[in-house]
Amino acid sequence: MAEREIPGIDPQAAPSGPGCADCLAGDGPGWWFHLRRCAACGNIGCCDSSPSQHGTKHSRAAGHPFITSYEPGEDWFYDNETQQFHEGPPLAPPTSHPADQPVPGPAGAVPADWQRRLR
Repeated sequence: MAEREIPGIDPQAAPSGPGCADCLAGDGPGWWFHLRRCAACGNIGCCDSSPSQHGTKHSRAAGHPFITSYEPGEDWFYDNETQQFHEGPPLAPPTSHPADQPVPGPAGAVPADWQRRLR
């Protein structure tokens, strides 16, 4: 049985990399708590608890409502427009950041007082 197409989710879109594309490019303090993946284009952004909240910012700016976790063992989808969780199709691999990548990350960029800096 074929997967039902969901507007705003492209199962073929590969992730943009192993970490938040904007944090790694120098936008903000350069570290994240957890990672989110745009289900439309694969952009990896940091979660809303992270200082820069790039995942939701990308979702809204690009008009791509669905994000999914980019954390090992998590497979949920969230619609930023309706603020509801959904089930979705399997996405192109990899489905999470590398297992040896620390959380928070990236290694060497996380301040010692990171817990105090979460949103």
